[in-house]
Amino acid sequence: MNKFFTTSDPLDKIIAETMTDKEVLGSKHILTGWTNIVMEVTTDKGSYFFRFPRNPFWSKMIVKDAAVCNFVDGKTSYYTPQMKLCYDSKGRPFSVHKKIEGYTLGDRIYHLSHTALTGAAYDVAKFIKELSGIDLRGAPEEVKYPLSDFLHELDYEHYDKHIDADHKYIKATEGSSLVHGDLNLGNILLDENDKVIGVIDFCFAGTGNPNMDVARIVSRPAPKEFEKAFLDNFDKADAKEISRMKKAWKNIDNGYAEHIRAKFPEINLNQL
Repeated sequence: MNKFFTTSDPLDKIIAETMTDKEVLGSKHILTGWTNIVMEVTTDKGSYFFRFPRNPFWSKMIVKDAAVCNFVDGKTSYYTPQMKLCYDSKGRPFSVHKKIEGYTLGDRIYHLSHTALTGAAYDVAKFIKELSGIDLRGAPEEVKYPLSDFLHELDYEHYDKHIDADHKYIKATEGSSLVHGDLNLGNILLDENDKVIGVIDFCFAGTGNPNMDVARIVSRPAPKEFEKAFLDNFDKADAKEISRMKKAWKNIDNGYAEHIRAKFPEINLNQL
């Protein structure tokens, strides 16, 4: 029996069965979700996001996503999803959380004022520092899953031609701090005043080197002004290490994008 979902599954029925204490007013498929089928659901008590894993690997990782989100909740200065892990009648895991209202930094970054741009750079750096400083004693085992192991498994689970993800280097430089692992501009939320308020999508999260999060931010296009203001917050960081990790992230993105285009052509990859 499959432990994952496809768009042919009765997702609206599963959603309705999950939201028994709310009136479902409508739902829409968010076509930018890479790892999961993402549905935004409107109810009489607010909007929610459902994430249905696309394959067995992501079914395993959505369990980790929920564990990390719930462990991190309240431990940084920023909102993170309060994640509910659910299972359908076939034993397939999926998650649901209330929508954090706002805009992604990726959508707004080329429209920000100088003050908002440098403020966002400071806040993202602050989040990385706060996240990596969380005490992991007593954390669920899923939270302690090494980022290097995740990236290695991602590579070998998904790519027909293994990419130059620099697995040995990532492993060799790995730390024991908590890292987000996919801290790209699309996972950072701003409010209506262009202030960073939250961070979402912890599927990649685990233990590792905080410089992997630093490199992730600068591995995709952004204004030079933002990149400089962001990196200025890490004046003691190893620039060569960040540069090498940045290259690894670009290769990971390109390899996974190739996989998505081949397997799921309906997904919008404009965020790259």
